[in-house]
Amino acid sequence: MTAAATAAHAGNSRRRFVAPLRGQVEAACFRHPLFDGYGEYLDLLTASHWPGIDALNTRMPLSGPRFAEQDAALLADGVHYETRIAQGRIATRAENWHDLFNAMVWMRHPALKQALNRQQCRHIDRIGTRERSPAQQALTQFDESGIVVQVRDASLLDPWDRHDWTTLFLANADRWREGGISVAAVVGHALMEQMLVPGRLLVGKCLVVQGDASNAVARVTEAISAGEALIAPSELRPLPLAGIRGWHADQVAAFYAQEDYFRPLREGRVYPRPL
Repeated sequence: MTAAATAAHAGNSRRRFVAPLRGQVEAACFRHPLFDGYGEYLDLLTASHWPGIDALNTRMPLSGPRFAEQDAALLADGVHYETRIAQGRIATRAENWHDLFNAMVWMRHPALKQALNRQQCRHIDRIGTRERSPAQQALTQFDESGIVVQVRDASLLDPWDRHDWTTLFLANADRWREGGISVAAVVGHALMEQMLVPGRLLVGKCLVVQGDASNAVARVTEAISAGEALIAPSELRPLPLAGIRGWHADQVAAFYAQEDYFRPLREGRVYPRPL
């Protein structure tokens, strides 16, 4: 990446992301590994027209909340977004990429999304809606930018702990392919939205499951439901997703030396043990 491109990335990261129009997005965008696991829903993204609320609800499990169009009439009740979900309605904006990706995560991982909602509501019941606890901040960060990572080779946690990105990504590229470490699920719908712009350098906020659990997402869901995870934002490990082999085109050694993206470990920063 050139110095100018690096500077542009740094500037873009400080500005609010604006998604491209539907007709401006190439279908090839959705072949990126970030969308692995969502293949059965990609028609919602690639069709020439936006899916309506009824079309989204037909893809949801029969039990649980339903999508409801977010319009003036819906918002007039004054109910908090999370509280409304607990009452059975997920406020969803029409023709909106962010909310469409959120809907896809609800379709794919409903138990996880319900666990996040229950914890948000628990904190709202305790402190109201005028403040946000550290746990609510962590829950929101994971909801927007969350990645579930499974680590079968425990030795790979050490370079991640130290932000030794060259070792984690370049020296151990084969371990990412072979499953020593792997992305078990992308659950952050804001990450999906930003991937609409190819080449964007994204950072996931990760919960890590260590070992050979057959369903890492279920383990994360269990931990969130029990209040054992997402107590504070500091639990979330940053993962520069462009470093994973096959997730970005420019993966030469110099790419991993860019400290504005592959950031050094902040002094005193310590990560919790994996689940």
